[in-house]
Amino acid sequence: MVLYRSLLGNRRSSNNCPVAATFFVNHEYTDYTLVNELYNAGHEIALHSITHQVPTDYWRDADYATMMREIGDQRSQIAHFANIPINTVHGVRLPFLQMSGNASFQMMASAGLTYDISWPTNALREPGLWPYTLNFRSTQDCVIPPCPTASIPGPWVIPMITWTDLQGLPCSMVDNCFHHPHGADQEGWFQFIMRNFQRHYNGNRAPFGFYVHEWFVRINPGLRFALERFLDLLSNLDDVFMVNAKEVANWVQNPISVNNYRQRPCRSHVRAPCSATFCGPLRAPADNKNYYMQVCSRCPRVYPWLNNPLGL
Repeated sequence: MVLYRSLLGNRRSSNNCPVAATFFVNHEYTDYTLVNELYNAGHEIALHSITHQVPTDYWRDADYATMMREIGDQRSQIAHFANIPINTVHGVRLPFLQMSGNASFQMMASAGLTYDISWPTNALREPGLWPYTLNFRSTQDCVIPPCPTASIPGPWVIPMITWTDLQGLPCSMVDNCFHHPHGADQEGWFQFIMRNFQRHYNGNRAPFGFYVHEWFVRINPGLRFALERFLDLLSNLDDVFMVNAKEVANWVQNPISVNNYRQRPCRSHVRAPCSATFCGPLRAPADNKNYYMQVCSRCPRVYPWLNNPLGL
């Protein structure tokens, strides 16, 4: 949260609208008062499963019912404990980017979720692959199988267009680029980011995703300063906007010109109150251990988990 507050707080795009990021949240050990803070700061909250468990085979083999317990039920869970409106939770990222075939998208269609942002593409980055629906069967390359094989009307795919590392190898997230600048090399990191950004900016303008875990930025001080410098640069480009994933999907569904976009009112939302409550110890049904959690609601009776996402 220290990084998020300093990096994104009070930052605006060139249209003078506050920047917005999307945070993919899993349940275990989450402080829901901080989720509430992110929401109130104007960021988007999205789903990343209740358990985030290993091994990854669990996700590879997950069926519709498993996906509904892990992610469909998490929508009401995160809305309840962070006290944010459930109709603002739209997106999904699967743990470890491990695809589950048709199951996760069938779950999304049933659960009223809008988009998935778990599916990397190596083959379709020059030109970049734009977001698309699964109304028709996808022809996107399958990097981490199994990928969807069916037409599943409703959900959108926001492809994770891979970056290219210093040796030309693809990486779907910044922290899994194998060949990257030295941790303290601010100029190296800045040029690394810019090379990947310019492939989009000078190409077909497919949305540019900067996907990274906070810990990776924290242990690489050069990246931390390069990222701030990069965001400062974007703030001064009149045809670039730093938006969340749902805003990307919205624009693709209803594209308008840059000039019209700049004249639109900035996004707005009603702040969600939070009366912070510290809960615990709470017994977990799965492994019989105690948990503690901080919430914006009444404490649950037991630790919330699969089949009982509200801990009733």
